[in-house]
Parts: sequence; structure tokens; C-alpha cells
Amino acid sequence: MKRKKKHEDHVDESWLIPYADILTLLLALFIVLFAASEVDSKKFKAISDSFNTELQGGTGVLDQQAAIEITEDTSSTAKLDETIPIEESEKVMSAYEDHKELQELQEKIEEYITEKGLSPRLQTELTIKGLVLKIKEGVLYQSGSADINEESKVIAVEISNLLVTDPPRNILIDGHTDNVPAVSEEFPSNWELSSARAINFMKILLENKKLDPKKFSATAYGEFQPVTSNDTEAGRAENRRVEVLISPYKQEN
Repeated sequence: MKRKKKHEDHVDESWLIPYADILTLLLALFIVLFAASEVDSKKFKAISDSFNTELQGGTGVLDQQAAIEITEDTSSTAKLDETIPIEESEKVMSAYEDHKELQELQEKIEEYITEKGLSPRLQTELTIKGLVLKIKEGVLYQSGSADINEESKVIAVEISNLLVTDPPRNILIDGHTDNVPAVSEEFPSNWELSSARAINFMKILLENKKLDPKKFSATAYGEFQPVTSNDTEAGRAENRRVEVLISPYKQEN
């Protein structure tokens, strides 16, 4: 009887087992949270697998791919931000080579201008839009006219040879006038005059069979895009012009 009473007075410690399990779960949870905060997908997956195997004996809520994929994507993005992608590098090189080719073309045209003594009536300028060849009125046309005489046609033909590139580039021909109104029957306004000058010059260029007509276009601007003031005769002479824009390849897509 005494032995039985002693046994009944002994404290029941069976609650320690679930308590220990809870502590283990909490510890595992904190470890998982810590691993996730370090954005280490391999560590997270290893702890997740171990935790599920030991405590649940199989696949559980921690064995989800979404969280792992997110951390892996974040890590990959961070690495990509640290270096220039190969495709972007190729684009930069392509733009550099394109600009270099336009510079070489500008040098050829400048050599031609110097050789023929056409400066400053012919001028070149390399801009963000491309290589611009500016042709003043007296080179191709007489005042108020859109007809190109035989002497000027020779210059146009020689310019057409300079425009041959491989692959072909887009070529834009722009006609401009001063602000003095056109009053002839043929050209009732400066729109008609500037348009006729651009188109007539383009037609002569396209007599060169090495040039692709699909790459050409002509635009009339009249007096509405002057390069200087029209208040003086010298200024008006500057504004009466034809411009040839040779486009970069990167702007042709």
C-alpha cells in the first residue's frame, strides 16, 4: 500500500513531449525565417526538406516552389544588374560602328566638296538624326526655279555615287525656301517650289541604278524650317536649300 501511494504522488511529466515538439517547431520556424531573409534559396530548400522529412514524414507546406523561385529570380536579377547583358553590348558596338561608317562617308563627301571647290555651297553635318548634306540654292537651281541644268546635274550624279552604301541606307530629301512668296504660275506658293526641288533632285539621284528607290523619300517644308533669319538677303540665301539626310541603320527599324 505504501508503494502504491508513492507512485500516485509522482508528478505526471507526459506534457513535456508535446511541449518539446512545440519548441522544436518554433526553433525550426525561426531558422527558416532567418534563411529566407538571407535570400539563400539552397539553404532554404535544404532546411525545408529536412524539416518536412523529420516532422511530417513527407511533403508539407514548406515544400513549396513559389518561395524558392522568387528568391532565385531575385538573386539572378541582382547578378544581371551588375553586368551589361551581351545583347546590349552588341547594340552599343553596332551603334558605334554605324556612327563610324557615317563619319567615313562624311569624310568622302568633304573630300569631294574640296576637290570640286564647292565649299561653302555644299556643307555636311553629322547629327543624331544622321549625316546631313546641305546644298544651297545656287548649286542646283537658279532663283525661283526647280529645274536642274546640265552642269548642276553632273554634281547631282557625283553625289549619287557617294550615297551608295552596303546595305543601303534610308535617304531623305528635304526642300526648303526663304519666306519670299512664290508668285509664278508653276509655283503658286513655296510649298510647290520646295516640293519640286526635292523631287527633281531625288529623280536625278535615282538614275543611279546602285541606289534603291525604296530607301528614298522627298519632303517639302516651304519657308517653315529656316536655319537663320530671313531679314537679310544673306539669311534668305541660307534658307533656300536642299538637304539630304543619310539615316543611321538603327533608326530604320
